[in-house]
Amino acid sequence: MRMDTDNVLITGLGATTPLGGDAVSTWAAMLAGRSGIGPLQEEWAAQLPGRIAGRLATEPTEVLDRVQARRMDRCEQVALVAAREAWADAGAPDVDPERLAVVIGTGTGGALTMLGQDDVLEASGVRRVSPHTVPMLMANGPAAWVSIELGARGGAHTPVSACASGAEAIAMGADLIRLGRADVVVAGGAEACVCALTMAGFAQAKAHSTRNDAPQRASRPFDVDRDGFVIGEGAAVVVLERAEFAAARTARAHATLAGAGITSDAFHITAAHPEGQVRAMRRALSDAGLAPQDIGLVHTHATSTPKGDLAEAQSVTEAVGTHPAVTATKSMTGHLFGAAGSLGALATILAVRDGVVPATLNVDTLDPEVKLDVVTGAARRTAVGAALTNSFGFGGHNASLVFTPAP
Repeated sequence: MRMDTDNVLITGLGATTPLGGDAVSTWAAMLAGRSGIGPLQEEWAAQLPGRIAGRLATEPTEVLDRVQARRMDRCEQVALVAAREAWADAGAPDVDPERLAVVIGTGTGGALTMLGQDDVLEASGVRRVSPHTVPMLMANGPAAWVSIELGARGGAHTPVSACASGAEAIAMGADLIRLGRADVVVAGGAEACVCALTMAGFAQAKAHSTRNDAPQRASRPFDVDRDGFVIGEGAAVVVLERAEFAAARTARAHATLAGAGITSDAFHITAAHPEGQVRAMRRALSDAGLAPQDIGLVHTHATSTPKGDLAEAQSVTEAVGTHPAVTATKSMTGHLFGAAGSLGALATILAVRDGVVPATLNVDTLDPEVKLDVVTGAARRTAVGAALTNSFGFGGHNASLVFTPAP
């Protein structure tokens, strides 16, 4: 339940994704129906069943200071790039540092550093390991770097909830504002773990697509021929503000974060339980003070796995209904794990703001068991009104966010 009735506004957006190096180019690519998925060229990928991924459109090392970038894991780099854009988009709020907080979620944190430095240790010994290893591999690194960049002293937090991390970060940021602990929160998710170990693990679990001959058609949520997700990398960050604080500085708002719902399945370490998803959506609607019929758009988690997509489709039908437009932007970006929820939130915010719903790519034949109005072919112009976005993660994490137009 809310602790007060003060609205939480979205005043800044930032991203770096397989579709673009910022939020503007990412959104334009989504509306154009472009894919950011391609073949992997690294030697280690040759042994994998699935040799495709959503790589970043712009390398963070092209944006960040060279010395600074060398001391950061790729996950930290993308978080800082997205946070800088979001902060600038919000107009760099003049806020008391004690009233400014950061919440950046991640699924794996500095996995690339951990694996890379372990290789160095094995091959060359202790003295060759980088002295920056620990701050580069720690999961709170992205939040820490952003807090240092912005001088945020109101807390730097790191939800680690698998693929729900980015959405949980945004919900936590809203809670900090509603509880009176912050006026502004920079929140989102970051992930960069395209590497042999993670991809081999997903391959062994039969979760990753093997459609290597057609990378851009591999991620196909709700299609009858879907065969697994495609791994992606990147970050998406938003700036949340207490409505009164934003009004006092005449800030422009993209949308309102009206409600959030977080649940856990307590069921299985990888398999989802539809009841948990339904409860998350219903909690988000209740928190927003909305009824299911008020929702005009559902941005689905929809990763393109046979079981996962169907379970979510059934959950959306039960919790919200079949009337909203439905989109699944992982068909374009791949699955960004810890950043998936915040990127989904960003797409949902922009859909509410601009009155347009991105199409889901590669739905040649909609699964007959999916009874939803999945937008396909081209982006759909429509007055979205209220919109809901879902994020679900291994371990039974479920997070749903509801956005409405800015006041």
